[in-house]
Amino acid sequence: MKKQTKIIIGVIIVVVVVLPLVYWGLTSGKPGKYDTFAQCLEEKGATFYGAFWCPNCVDQKREFGRSASLLPYVECSTANRQNQTQVCIDAGITAYPTWEFSEGERVTGTVSLEVLAEKTGCELPV
Repeated sequence: MKKQTKIIIGVIIVVVVVLPLVYWGLTSGKPGKYDTFAQCLEEKGATFYGAFWCPNCVDQKREFGRSASLLPYVECSTANRQNQTQVCIDAGITAYPTWEFSEGERVTGTVSLEVLAEKTGCELPV
């Protein structure tokens, strides 16, 4: 095999395999921009009811980026998408996403981070 071909193959391997692994290593484990905000929402008694197949729920989580895993999230759909979990039935959830706040107020649909901050008193990061 020619030296030039070996170099090209080596560059391709670096670009396809090594760089993504380095990027993943640098970004995983870092705190998300909204970690403190998401934790505050839970501390203030907010609950986010949703379904994994719901596009608006996905959009809501996307707004939190890496911090989405810290949200006070309750999954309402069964794995087959055909039924609702008992916790959501008991809570009377009829639409996704639904945010419920400590005083019992509910808001359905994708809610802006500013509205979540206003309703909970949690400070939104700059």
